[in-house]
Amino acid sequence: MATAAGLVLTLTIGQATADRAQWMGEGWFGIMVHYLIGPQGETPEERTAAFNATVNGFDLDGFMAQVESMGADWLIFTIGQNTNYYCSPNAYLDARAPGHTSERDLLLEIARACEERGIRLIAYLPSETEAPAADLKQAFGWNPGDQSEFQRRYTQFVAEYGERLGDLMDGWWFDGCYTWDVFPNSTYDWPLWFEAARAGNPDRIVCFNDGAFCIGNVAPVTPLEDYHAGEVHFLWDGRVALDHERPPVTWMPDGPFIDGVRVHALLPIYSTFEGGRPYVYSDWQLFKWVDDFRAAGGAVTLNLPVDDAGHIGDEAVAQVVRLRDHLGG
Repeated sequence: MATAAGLVLTLTIGQATADRAQWMGEGWFGIMVHYLIGPQGETPEERTAAFNATVNGFDLDGFMAQVESMGADWLIFTIGQNTNYYCSPNAYLDARAPGHTSERDLLLEIARACEERGIRLIAYLPSETEAPAADLKQAFGWNPGDQSEFQRRYTQFVAEYGERLGDLMDGWWFDGCYTWDVFPNSTYDWPLWFEAARAGNPDRIVCFNDGAFCIGNVAPVTPLEDYHAGEVHFLWDGRVALDHERPPVTWMPDGPFIDGVRVHALLPIYSTFEGGRPYVYSDWQLFKWVDDFRAAGGAVTLNLPVDDAGHIGDEAVAQVVRLRDHLGG
């Protein structure tokens, strides 16, 4: 039994999370891409048109060929973040603030393509809306003084995606669950969030990112999570790793679970989470870290760079293909 937001949830925390995310521990690795479009234009109409033109130009076949070539067991793909735009229509939002979602349902297309290839899909959204446009904040009821209405509305937005994609979506990765003044994570209505996140698929795995994993705080945001968001910014001090053999300095787990939540780490390669020059590692360094982390019981996702057309950087793809071969692929 677990208590959250004043309600008693009738589930065994450790057993529930272990069962849902077991496939992460059994796989080799996943990949993540941040497909985030901030369109240009003088008016909302011009920006919406530019956004649709960009999403319409996404090369699905080429993107999926790259994903499949790397041998990833799962893909984490962004619907949107704090750019004001989402690359999949949403009936809830479109009725209240039209022009912020794409005409093309890129998320659904990717979900179907992943299913055809036996790749699991995890969708990415922020759990907050601090940066977006005023009409989005109004539509979602954003209120730094009391975020209860925002949570009620935003979880309906989340649930619309889940219900529509059903079994085609295997998980959620929610960002922005920080301990900040405008929306402290201690005020989250967890039953509301998890009900929305699992709409259409009760086996969908869910995590919330508070950004603390990268600084060694590996406790889950809530024990109701199925897996850690696991945001790790770099393996060594310094952006460009040295070519000689140098062991990782990041935290290593001592088993597959912490507080019943499956251990998972998300590492950028040929990319970064904070801008600037990307992190690049030698094969030995990356492979050793992946080997060690997996051997210790953790699951691994690698964040790779992607352009507006859906092309992942060639050097990054080539290194992950070598990782696949290293792991026995």
